[in-house]
Amino acid sequence: MTALAALDRQPMVPDHPTAGAGFAVYVHWPFCLAKCPYCDFNSHVRLQPPDQARYIAAFRRELAHRAQLAPGRTVSSIFFGGGTPSLMEGRTVGAILDAIAEFWVVDPDCEVSLEANPTSVEAGRFADFRAAGVNRVSLGVQALNDADLKALGRMHSAQEALDAVAIARKYFERYSFDLIYARSPAQTPALWRAELELAISHAAEHLSLYQLTIEPDTMFERLYKAGKLAIPDHEAGAVLYEITQEITQKHGLPVYEISNHARPGAQCRHNLVYWRYGEYAGVGPGAHGRLVTSEGRMAQSTEKRPEIWLERVEAEGHALVEQERLSLEAQGDEYLLMGLRLVEGIDPAVFTALSGRTLSQTRIDSLIDDGLLTFKPGGKLACTPDGALLLDAVVADLAA
Repeated sequence: MTALAALDRQPMVPDHPTAGAGFAVYVHWPFCLAKCPYCDFNSHVRLQPPDQARYIAAFRRELAHRAQLAPGRTVSSIFFGGGTPSLMEGRTVGAILDAIAEFWVVDPDCEVSLEANPTSVEAGRFADFRAAGVNRVSLGVQALNDADLKALGRMHSAQEALDAVAIARKYFERYSFDLIYARSPAQTPALWRAELELAISHAAEHLSLYQLTIEPDTMFERLYKAGKLAIPDHEAGAVLYEITQEITQKHGLPVYEISNHARPGAQCRHNLVYWRYGEYAGVGPGAHGRLVTSEGRMAQSTEKRPEIWLERVEAEGHALVEQERLSLEAQGDEYLLMGLRLVEGIDPAVFTALSGRTLSQTRIDSLIDDGLLTFKPGGKLACTPDGALLLDAVVADLAA
């Protein structure tokens, strides 16, 4: 172990109100085989595959940089997101995990997740990912009928998706997959009910179920503005949302965050770090992070363009383009926005510790009277199911 690595492992963890939420590492792999028309993530298509050895070296340098900013942490979760991380080679994933373990202590029970596309070629890599240290995969299924998959720009069929889920089940005790609903006005409650029942029959412990949203600067936004794409109205979407809650609850996968459902104890630990406002180091093109340093809680983001990110890391040791010290007000607002996504809610005392102010009891009482907020046992404040549908408005009211 180098002297730097030994220093990084010293108990220098800052005392902050959400320290108990854990410390996570997010690794962004920005490459895809094709750009999905609804996606606004930082993803890029390249005719030539990237030089993975060169990227390994760059990830290692960025991780070393973050470890200098946030030494002494114990990593509770690691997440490979994208883009399409399942396009990575198993040795690339393994090398990045080795670097993380060199610069920080990794909890023996650390959750190591990797997003995967359910094509047969990528599913065949699952054995390599498992050998590298991945212990949980998240599959981007998105739909279980071929017509809708084609409309969503996906490159797999429904059968390929179910085959990939079966392979995931073989190699991983923990796996999840995503579905998008409210995809078109043709998706009736009966059709969504049947599709969700089919999905749950193949699920083990976790499902991510998202309503389609039209994101800025996507192909779907251009089609929508041109009148060439229709989506269900708010009322129709709300009906599908209610069906989602009913069916997942019936099958023992209740909602624990607006779009995520899990059996008790099977929640995605990595995302819980985000929602509980813990710390996370983000590395890779377009990655975001939140670290508590000697200067305060910092909002970080990296260069989005992969080739420019690579050049900057090789020249400077990192590719941060934003490192902003968050004000007390901003920390309080972020805590509300993230924490109220969770069914468990937020602790008003933690809000006060972060922001330096207390929540208005008058506003809380008004939102409770409107059926949008409720107090949980133990004093946590949470959205009701109706409040979850109006989360942005609830947060804006509380934060005012």
